[in-house]
Amino acid sequence: MLLTITYQGPNATDLGFLLHKNPQRPQVFDLSYGKAYVFYTEAEATRCTAALLLDIDPLDLARGKVGSRDGGLFDYVNDRPYVSSSFMSTAISKVYGTAMTGRCDKRQEMADSALDLTAVVTMLPCRGDTAMLESVFAPLGYTVEFTTSELDEKHPEWGGSRYVDLTLSGKVRLQDLLRHLYVLIPVFDRQKHYWVGKEEVEKLLRHGDGWLEEHPEKEFITRRYFARKQGLARLALDRLDNGEGGAVEESEETEDIHKKPSLNSRRLTAVVDALKEAGATSVIDMGCGEGNLLQLLMKEKSFARIAGMDVSFSILERAYQRLKIDRMPEFQKNRIMLFQSSLTYKDDRYVGYDAAAVVEVIEHLDQNRLAAFEQVLFGTTKPSVAVLTTPNIEYNENYESLTEGSLRHGDHRFEWTRAEFRQWGNEVADKYGYTVKYSDIGDEDETRGTPTQMGVFTLCE
Repeated sequence: MLLTITYQGPNATDLGFLLHKNPQRPQVFDLSYGKAYVFYTEAEATRCTAALLLDIDPLDLARGKVGSRDGGLFDYVNDRPYVSSSFMSTAISKVYGTAMTGRCDKRQEMADSALDLTAVVTMLPCRGDTAMLESVFAPLGYTVEFTTSELDEKHPEWGGSRYVDLTLSGKVRLQDLLRHLYVLIPVFDRQKHYWVGKEEVEKLLRHGDGWLEEHPEKEFITRRYFARKQGLARLALDRLDNGEGGAVEESEETEDIHKKPSLNSRRLTAVVDALKEAGATSVIDMGCGEGNLLQLLMKEKSFARIAGMDVSFSILERAYQRLKIDRMPEFQKNRIMLFQSSLTYKDDRYVGYDAAAVVEVIEHLDQNRLAAFEQVLFGTTKPSVAVLTTPNIEYNENYESLTEGSLRHGDHRFEWTRAEFRQWGNEVADKYGYTVKYSDIGDEDETRGTPTQMGVFTLCE
């Protein structure tokens, strides 16, 4: 992710005073999931360019940082390390927070003046919204230009990229440019990496003060800023219509990425809750991966016996390390067992557990192997309770990084709609003597549901 700001005019290097960043000294700032770098690509008498570069760790985003209990912020495929997103907005407020207030003791007159500024935002997600770039930015006084490219030059039939490199130029105060970018980048991206609550209304009103209330696309900007939180959008619009904006506070803002649990954390918590509600005392995690669910199960004293199996030996090794089994007291080691096996073959080691958990696993199976899996889980293993989760393909339209019809992970063989999952679940329950109860996990879209769907199968007495 890269944002450059160029000032053309006399004493151009004074841009460093306005940004409170010395052109002669590169700086590094720690972010929640990576680092931000500020450096100047040119610093001449009449032209000066400051660059803000974000280096986001994709492994941290997908898996969670080392020692994290909640897992990653984004599941499976994601474009977060490479595109201008809410991470960029957060970096702007953290790195250029003082500049956003318009305060500059050494060059206050310059800070209060409209300057000849050009901002370049690289890789801005803009699926189907290129016409809105002009509608959103031009009323603020910018000349708007953008470039895009084909997804693959060798496959023109794939169409164009959904990302643009956006160039904004005009006579504007630096603080206004930064505030515009802070608000409007998420309008085109729509996937914030932190919890969006009522405090986000206050942020929008502060940074939109003086320009958003009169903007011809005020409603579009506000609704897209809050993505699917339309209740917050209505609250913000009501306050804007009533003239309840607010001045920007003289403090740097920071995002609270930990306030909202990740989807993976919410999914695992829902599975554990379902197992506890069923009264299970022994659980086998079928397709345990690196042991995220096993970690939570080990913390619950009610689960006296726990097993994890996976088809990949290397993944099991990572689970062993994550769980720190070699350092466990003997009584804890006696509670847990890891072993390699396959979901589509009978294994005596599966039998004898009250409950089985199959979390985001079946979509990795070829559909012609589902019958074998059903027989293994419901026919042979036959736990009293089986908790199964899988993606809801209808929700995929909310992921900017996914093209139409694509799946969330390259190894997924299929993904079901809500109706398809329920049809499969009902047929399996009838065939093997279970009842099934369905629930949804994650943020809900009014028309597309939630990203994860869960079925709790209970053996009939």
